[in-house]
Amino acid sequence: MNQYPKNHETAAIILQAMKNRRSIRNYTGEPVPKEDLDLIVEAGLTSASGHAEYPWKIFVVQDMELIHKLVGVRQGAANMLNNAGAAIVVTADENISTWIEDCSIVLTNMHLLADAMGYGSCWIQGRCRDAADGGSADAFVRTLIDLPENFQLEAILAIGIPEKEKTADDAARQAKRAGFAKEKVTYL
Repeated sequence: MNQYPKNHETAAIILQAMKNRRSIRNYTGEPVPKEDLDLIVEAGLTSASGHAEYPWKIFVVQDMELIHKLVGVRQGAANMLNNAGAAIVVTADENISTWIEDCSIVLTNMHLLADAMGYGSCWIQGRCRDAADGGSADAFVRTLIDLPENFQLEAILAIGIPEKEKTADDAARQAKRAGFAKEKVTYL
């Protein structure tokens, strides 16, 4: 007997959550409660990891002054942090060969759960990106957060209460993605 029986109902719920998720950049500025952040972080911590290395270190930023300072992590690409209710900084040990992939899974899981909980979120890429001050995004974050020496910034997840409801534009986006299977996937 299969120890992993098919559960199409659960699969449909998960797939719908994936289809509904989108990057939200405008928030009300209200803080995200710690209990909700704990669940979102738990989603990240349950992520798969190559060779079970779990190379990540996650910094949950609730201090609004620090969140506002993090806007400088990217030239014009992190302005959504101005009204975010929290920011989650995802870093990892660069000596672990799968750190980039592992952090990407962590961020995706948190992104999905935040959306399922009614929050908006937006992934702000940090690795290999320049900060507003012209230096690297990683070096900028190090001026604000004490990262271990061998750890690198992957990205920051901005999280907040969406300023407005999803719009008809979302339906157009979903319709566009509906055709992806034909043009983006080949079965052999």
